[in-house]
This record gives sequence, C-alpha cells and structure tokens, in this order.
Amino acid sequence: MKSSQEIAYYFILSLLAAFVVILCLVLILFCRKKPVESEESLPAARISAQGYPSTDIDAATDGFNHRRIIGTGRLGTVYAAVLPSDQKPVAVKRTHPSLVLSNACLGLISSMLKTLSLAQHPNVVPILGFSQAPGERIIVMGFVSAVSLDYYLPENSDGASSVLDWSRRLRIAAGAARGLEYLHGGMAPNDKLGARVSDYGLSSLVANEKRGLVGYVDDEFWSNGGGEACKESDVYGFGVVLLELLTGRRTEEGLLVRWALPFIKEMRLSELLDQIRLEVATILNNLEIELCA
Repeated sequence: MKSSQEIAYYFILSLLAAFVVILCLVLILFCRKKPVESEESLPAARISAQGYPSTDIDAATDGFNHRRIIGTGRLGTVYAAVLPSDQKPVAVKRTHPSLVLSNACLGLISSMLKTLSLAQHPNVVPILGFSQAPGERIIVMGFVSAVSLDYYLPENSDGASSVLDWSRRLRIAAGAARGLEYLHGGMAPNDKLGARVSDYGLSSLVANEKRGLVGYVDDEFWSNGGGEACKESDVYGFGVVLLELLTGRRTEEGLLVRWALPFIKEMRLSELLDQIRLEVATILNNLEIELCA
C-alpha cells in the first residue's frame, strides 16, 4: 500500500513538473512574439530646437567655406556641417544677408523654429536648432545625403536621371505626399531616394521673395501680392512636382505647366511621359493582366 501511495505521489509530482515546464515554454514563446517595450524602445520625447553659439556654427562650416555648400534656395544657402558638440552631420542654412537686413520678421525666427521643430515624421526634414547674431539668421537641420529632385531629372546633363526609374519616382511622390499630409494635419530623395519635405512653415518670413518659388505656385498667388502659403498653394506645388516626375522636365519659371496643360485638357496623357513611358506601359499591362486573371 505504501509503495502504491509513493508511486501515485511521484506520478502527480511529475505531472506538476511537466505542467510547469509547458507553462514556462508557453510564456517564453508569448514574450518572444510580443516583447515588452523597454524605455529605450519607446518613442523619444519631442525636444524643441536649441540655440547654438555662432562660434560653433562657424567651426562646423569652416567659416562658411564655399566647398561645403550643398544647395541654395529662396531663404538661404545650405552647408554640410559637423557640430563640435556631438560630431553628427547636419545641414546649416544661412539666411541670405539681404533678407535679414530687409525683413524685420526674421527677428522672430527663433520662436517660430522652436514650434516647427516639434514636427517629427520620416518624410519631413527635422529642424534641430538655430543661431542668431547681428545680420545672421542660421537654421540647423537634419542632414539628407541625397541631393534635390532637380538633380535627378532626366534633363540633367550629368546622367543622373538613370537613377530615377519608375518605382523610385512613385516612392518620391508618395513620400512628399505623406510629408505634406502630416504637416497640414496638425503635425500629429533620403539615402533610398524617399522624399523629405524641408523649409516648411517659413514662407511667411519671405512672402515677397520669388527666388526658387516661381513655377511652383499659380499666377493668382503673385497677383495677390505674394499672399500666404496655405494648403491650396501646397497642393498646387505638389502637382507641379508630380509633373516633373512624370515628364522628366524641370518647371523652368512656370513653363512646364503651360506646356503640359494642352496635353492634360486633350487627355493625351501618354505624350506627357518621358523616356520611361514604355516601362510604365509594361507595368500597367501587367497590372491589367493580374486583375483580369
């Protein structure tokens, strides 16, 4: 009798042990499928733009050396830089001196940049900081290694157009659309040629400055004295960018829209496309075959 009780005791013990082992295995598998978020994996809190001493900016750009220039636009000249504090690459935009001297609103740029820097989105170039000095207004932004879309258009004589196949053009268009949607929704080409929106929210500071903007806004914008940027003007500008992607042509002071309108009105859309139109036709045909299958 005693031996039978011992057998039953050990049998129950072995069952309990097996149950515990199985339970542990289930918990391990569950944790692997749905890991608990640590503090490191949680989204970082938004930090507004910080002020940088002008000496740091000067050192980061080698005294605004012309060899560091990576672009120029309506608001200023952009330099590739490395800040001494963290040794990370950044883009430093130096506002055109003529704008600083003629525009009193640029004195408010620091408070505006602190607000704009709260924008965090993969398709929006982040604003990291600013620097102010007599006659100087500096914006420190995230560094984007790819150059602007203009360089990649087929008319570029350097042959860079071969980089922009149809799938990349679609990705650029989608990325720009997401960035604009985010900025207009309340703020709730990167290394892979995904579009990133920059210079957002600053147009009011230079409302009458036409440089770099002609062709991306309609004539009514200028007839109203420059007006203010709004959702409608951004949608128009986005449409021009889509035309550039589809046609492989630069806007050239608004001539692109005038050239394209007759084709659009007469629905001769295939004639708008550049040398990639055969590839587009192939994609559409394949899509039609898949849908009909």
